[in-house]
Amino acid sequence: MVLLCCTGGIGAVLFSDDEPDQSALFSTFGCGREGPVDPDVDFRVGAYGSDQLGNAAVIINVGVELSIPPRGWVIAVATAMQESALRNLGHLGSHNDHDSVGLFQQRPSQGWGTPEQLQDPAYSSRKFYQKLVTVDGWETMTLTTAAQRVQVSAFPDAYAKHEPVATTIVNVLTDGAARAVSGSDGLRCAAAGEIAASGWTRPVPGNVGSGFRTSSRPGHNGVDISLPKGVLIRAAAAGRVIVSQCDPDQYGRLDCDVDGSPSKGGCGWFVDILHADQVVTRYCHLVQRPEVAEGDVVDAGQVIGKVGSSGNSSGPHLHFEVHLNGDRSSLGAVDPVPFMRERGAPLGESG
Repeated sequence: MVLLCCTGGIGAVLFSDDEPDQSALFSTFGCGREGPVDPDVDFRVGAYGSDQLGNAAVIINVGVELSIPPRGWVIAVATAMQESALRNLGHLGSHNDHDSVGLFQQRPSQGWGTPEQLQDPAYSSRKFYQKLVTVDGWETMTLTTAAQRVQVSAFPDAYAKHEPVATTIVNVLTDGAARAVSGSDGLRCAAAGEIAASGWTRPVPGNVGSGFRTSSRPGHNGVDISLPKGVLIRAAAAGRVIVSQCDPDQYGRLDCDVDGSPSKGGCGWFVDILHADQVVTRYCHLVQRPEVAEGDVVDAGQVIGKVGSSGNSSGPHLHFEVHLNGDRSSLGAVDPVPFMRERGAPLGESG
């Protein structure tokens, strides 16, 4: 549920504590503003109240001050969500993780600063960003990998689950900056081939032809983007490859190194990637064996294969699917067009 109560601005933003439906909210956003963000907010996002969102605003403002692009804001907010639930924690006695304090639970004994300094949200945010920018390739790697390189946590896989709500928080506080990239003139919407602050990018250029579950193709669980053979296909977001194989046709044959046809079954050469929040993306009809293998960790925008026409295909194109809740079946499929648009990586939509 999204509730907007506006009296000269957003008076309240309320999501359920489970999975927030962002579609209504995202439709009101552009591609953000760089700040400063007012930390004196009077609303909540899911389980996060005004004090916690005020701390998120400080994190964002420090990122702006240091010229950190919006992707860094999302990573920093998600990290603080895991470490402190966006609360500026003092020493918790026997409940403490050693001598950790503050939003990011940084440890004075590890050289992050004095306890007093680390309980200043602006100081602790600055220290986080200063370490983040030393991580080579942090802008395109998984959020949990980037955060772990900074934090060196005992629970290195814990950050990923916060990415969707962290993205929402950044969008709410900045009018949609998680859909943006930083340009010479400030924030702007991500263009084709660029990775939005949400961590998502278009897998290929081109416009959507056949859409999701149309009246003529109700069993079409994705969208088709027609392109010449050999056009590079890129991972739509960072994640882990869970399938990379030739899909058997209706006779069980593994003959994906030839052009397919509408009478042939299967996806041809295809790849499934598991992303944060149990989102799965699927890429079908590759021209040859994918350039990634099962178990590979891929960055957003990394080349995973080339457009082809293998499997059930009438011509070269990418068939692209999005599945939620880790459900790779048709039950988990959702329309990729609004999904990608809401993440600042809109597919080329035909008129």
